[in-house]
Amino acid sequence: MPCLIALFALISPRLALIFVAIFSNMIDRAFDGWIVPILGFFLLPWTTLAYVVMWDVGTREVSGFEWFIVGLAFLVDLGSYFGGKRARD
Repeated sequence: MPCLIALFALISPRLALIFVAIFSNMIDRAFDGWIVPILGFFLLPWTTLAYVVMWDVGTREVSGFEWFIVGLAFLVDLGSYFGGKRARD
């Protein structure tokens, strides 16, 4: 499943999150409620996707090097917001 997620993430992280939500219960296992995944879908899709994958691939918790991966995804999300603003100017 993680390889398929990676292929969809190359197209769009939101598309990958939709397929993960439809075809698996990884998001339900990673998050307790529904509000954080919805906010993550709209605001920080790479970070949400990285957290879900690291939660499922790891020991059902995000720790150590997995936080580094989630942090990189957060930087990619920030780069997409601020890089888009710079391109418009």
